[in-house]
Amino acid sequence: MDKQINQIAEKMQRAERILFITGAGMSAGSGLPVYRGIGGLYNNKDTEDGIPIEDALSGFSLKNRPELTWKYLMQIEENCRKARFNRGHEIIVEIEKRKAATWVLTQNIDEYHRKAGSQNMIEIHGSFSTVYCTACSYRIETDSYEGYACPPLCPDCSAVLRPNVVLFGEMLPEDKLESLMRELTTGFDMVFSIGTSSVFPYIVKPVLDCSRQGGTTVEINPTQTPVSEDVTYKLSSNATDALEAIYARFIQGE
Repeated sequence: MDKQINQIAEKMQRAERILFITGAGMSAGSGLPVYRGIGGLYNNKDTEDGIPIEDALSGFSLKNRPELTWKYLMQIEENCRKARFNRGHEIIVEIEKRKAATWVLTQNIDEYHRKAGSQNMIEIHGSFSTVYCTACSYRIETDSYEGYACPPLCPDCSAVLRPNVVLFGEMLPEDKLESLMRELTTGFDMVFSIGTSSVFPYIVKPVLDCSRQGGTTVEINPTQTPVSEDVTYKLSSNATDALEAIYARFIQGE
């Protein structure tokens, strides 16, 4: 593994444009569970209401059983709020300071990249901090869902509020997809896939595009994923330890 770390650090020193794709494994170093899908404290089991978390956290459920969806949104938000960004997030920020064309594409909705200081981000699944009305133009920024009714209702029209996150069965935001396609069109010299199961096409595409264009690709994940056989380097490690090792060698070579 040391040989791979050295080679990755050398490639990073020469790279100009770097993309970090991050999933739940990135936030595991903050003490958060590795969620199934976009959220839920459940791994291979149903919720206490006897349904899969994907059903509880779906656009259909929000429309038809908003109290159920909000019950689990509040559980996830509370866990995210009680933890904080970790050393892995900080290392990505440090790399961005040295490589201005560094970008983050994250599936996570915990905002840890933003709170750590990352500037060039695509939060493809949204984030908890914005809540808006499903019927009118009411919109608010919030630091916490503590004290919210379940479900919370709009103070202007009494319709159900929702967080600015992509629920199961919903389309990705067009502005986020446009940002991603713009950066992919420019291209990346190096792409890291960190702690993501790589089951969505928009998460796999940047890795495969970079490989086809002759760039360097790195997967940091203890388990095998659909991109494991296609990357230049596969590190079967947790996110924080691998990034620490790579960054240490990277700054040694400056």
